[in-house]
Amino acid sequence: MIQYLDIVEDIMTRGFDRKNERTGEVTRSLFGVTERFNLQEEFPIVKAKFTAFKTMSKELLWFLKGGTNIRWLQENNCHIWDEWADENGELGPVYGKQWRSWTRYEPIRTIKNSTILGNGEVETETQVVTRTAQIDQIANVIDKLKNNPSDRRIMVNAFNIGELQDMKLPPCHYTFQFYVDNKNRLSCMWNQRSVDTFLGLPFNIASYALLTHMIAQVCNLEVGELIFVGGDTHIYHNHFPMVEEMMSRPIKTEKAKLWLNPAITDIDHFTIDDIRLDNYHYHPKIEAPVAV
Repeated sequence: MIQYLDIVEDIMTRGFDRKNERTGEVTRSLFGVTERFNLQEEFPIVKAKFTAFKTMSKELLWFLKGGTNIRWLQENNCHIWDEWADENGELGPVYGKQWRSWTRYEPIRTIKNSTILGNGEVETETQVVTRTAQIDQIANVIDKLKNNPSDRRIMVNAFNIGELQDMKLPPCHYTFQFYVDNKNRLSCMWNQRSVDTFLGLPFNIASYALLTHMIAQVCNLEVGELIFVGGDTHIYHNHFPMVEEMMSRPIKTEKAKLWLNPAITDIDHFTIDDIRLDNYHYHPKIEAPVAV
């Protein structure tokens, strides 16, 4: 999967060095990085170092369950969110909440209270009473793909401005959009505000590729392209030795293939046993510190 290595090389040769105030770490970054992956040719997974496909798949299933507590992840031996959770395992209204139950506030009635002031004037105060409704963005996407695939609003947004302050970590990959071409091929473009290129991006690529395959299957579509659009796309300076090791390795040309249980026709019915990656040939894992 040469496209990932191209991104890494581009950042290392053309990037700008900047200090991140949140983590205190220095990064080398580029802004506005784009890349395309043909999902019909192969499943796009990094081979220059081991990418934990099973772990990534469990995280995606957790998103699709609407999960915001790490307990289910830990029960399934997935610990990638442990550093951000509170003592009860809560992360706040992160990806799963926004994907499956975005909160909408609906006005249901208006109350007017009038007060007679001492000078005889009447002061009126208006109060709007609201109720909450939950929007399942994933279900909406699937409904549109089945019934109106040329719709230009087939997208999911995780960057809920009104709830960012309650999230332990605001969404990095914040929105994604689907597109069906005239050959019934489903493509997905995802946007990411912040990209840890060495540790995070291999997961992100594989995750959105898997999601596209899953949604294509339940909507009776073929897969097309996966398109990445990255904002601050960076490599931490303390990852440079690991990057150098990775880039020195011979390129593996074997093409990984995804298998999904063909009996699954509902996005909520996938389990980890319904997902398998075949012919994945990779170089050994390279450990690197996570910036929290």
